[in-house]
Amino acid sequence: MKTVEEIKAAIEAAVPGAGVTVVPNGSPSGQHSLLLDAEHAFAVAKFLRDDAELALDFLSNVTGVDWLDKEVTEKVKVTKQVAKEIDGVQQMVDETVEETRKHVEPGYLEAVYHLFSMKKKHGPVVIRMRTKNRTDEVELPSLTPVWRAAEFQEREVFDLYGVVFTGHPDLRRILMWDEFKDHPMRKDYVEPDDFEYEPTAHDKVLQRHKDHVAKVGAEKETGNAGARA
Repeated sequence: MKTVEEIKAAIEAAVPGAGVTVVPNGSPSGQHSLLLDAEHAFAVAKFLRDDAELALDFLSNVTGVDWLDKEVTEKVKVTKQVAKEIDGVQQMVDETVEETRKHVEPGYLEAVYHLFSMKKKHGPVVIRMRTKNRTDEVELPSLTPVWRAAEFQEREVFDLYGVVFTGHPDLRRILMWDEFKDHPMRKDYVEPDDFEYEPTAHDKVLQRHKDHVAKVGAEKETGNAGARA
């Protein structure tokens, strides 16, 4: 099978304008992946499936990844005007100094697809897409029309991470109920206190629910007392 670099070159030749970046994997598996730009991802997916040499006709799994905002510290060299005495005369001269600066890189969500070829007996080829952020720009194109196996798995990523797959034939929650708030696989997800009873609930869950009920009851009583006063 072609290397990721060769697949990258083949994609760029077949899909004009496609943005493809090799994402290295430093683990022993060395399973590098290809980051696709969302605008051309659907066309790239069709190429990977239909290309005679690659023939990536089987999608084994789709997973989600949540990348939080990251504070980055970097050292930069800047030129400043400083006062110096030269030959007994105070003068302003340029001096290059090194400063430490911090900035925040916004987080994003990822959808990762593992592809194989049943026809050619090779794989996996790992492709991924990234949203613009984790808040209001979380759309990615659905690849279900290319690989039908993506349908339920994209629904899982939508349900648990909040990625909105445009063009999906039936995008709705699959594990959590429709009224459920938030996305429980997000790294900053906070579990609610008002867990209802479930047959498999462990002691800590039940106790948290009891504490919540007691807290809500106390707040209501305080509110009623204030109204009566």
